[in-house]
Amino acid sequence: MDKCAACHGEFGESAGRWPQLAQGKGTLASANPVKTVGSYFPYLSSVFDYVRRAMPFGDAESLTNDELYAVVAYVLNLNDIVDDKFVLSKETWAQVKMPNANGFYDDDRDKTEKAFWNPKPCMENCRAPVKITGQAEAVDVTPDDKSKKQGVE
Repeated sequence: MDKCAACHGEFGESAGRWPQLAQGKGTLASANPVKTVGSYFPYLSSVFDYVRRAMPFGDAESLTNDELYAVVAYVLNLNDIVDDKFVLSKETWAQVKMPNANGFYDDDRDKTEKAFWNPKPCMENCRAPVKITGQAEAVDVTPDDKSKKQGVE
């Protein structure tokens, strides 16, 4: 809680602008997908490695191995992937089944789209030159009062 909740909330719900870690089931195909550990990540190793290398923010790689396993197990529990009594370890690793494990597929564009590719694309004079059609003052978008400074100096 001391190292995670300030950004991610006590229950992975997010605190402010920080990423949400839990929930989001069934949202990936929606207009506003919620990419969380439970809805998006296909592999436990991706979650584990990300937490190990990047968390906690500002103090990356500071978790002990026991803390790392415990934090990842807690996040899995928040996403209903494991139960409250589950202890993540190298011995129990294979028991974890990520909900989106089959949600990713290989990029097959080299086979399915190759016939449409142009083998010799034009790489010169691809675009017409830019023509300036007006100045900011001429189209009346420049503020009149120059004494008021707005924005960052």
